[in-house]
Amino acid sequence: MPRPCKCRRIAFAPDSFWFKPAGIPLRNLESVILTLDELEAVRLADQQGLYQEEAAKCMNISRQTFGNIIFSAHQKIAEALINQKALQIKGGTIIMPERQFLCDACQHIWSMPHGTGRPAECPNCHSTAIYRHPDDCGGHGQGCCHGRRRLKSETKQNGSKTS
Repeated sequence: MPRPCKCRRIAFAPDSFWFKPAGIPLRNLESVILTLDELEAVRLADQQGLYQEEAAKCMNISRQTFGNIIFSAHQKIAEALINQKALQIKGGTIIMPERQFLCDACQHIWSMPHGTGRPAECPNCHSTAIYRHPDDCGGHGQGCCHGRRRLKSETKQNGSKTS
């Protein structure tokens, strides 16, 4: 009997859940379903440029599981692009953690659910000097991902490149 699927932590949900080739009505297209955890894997690896191990930590899964998810996502995206199919984003075994904020004035830390917008002020001291908490992996490559990016080359201070 297989192990139960562990919830994958995602920090992003799209505004649009369908993508299709232009000029063809959706009713005339076959579709491919991309799950929300697959979309998150693509965002972390391909858009944010994180290594698989770092991205897996952000999603609270193993590196091997992340590798399986990103492989599946790439296969589905290629299928949709090459064979002119619609891409629907839905489903997956996911959780969206609350976002943590830190007040620079009083050091108060509090959480808010995703989708509620950025708070205007600290609930403790009413300061507007608020930031995402450094330990919050809130979808910007920070927190557990520590803001690291995969770079093909880095520039030294003298301007020369290294690999």
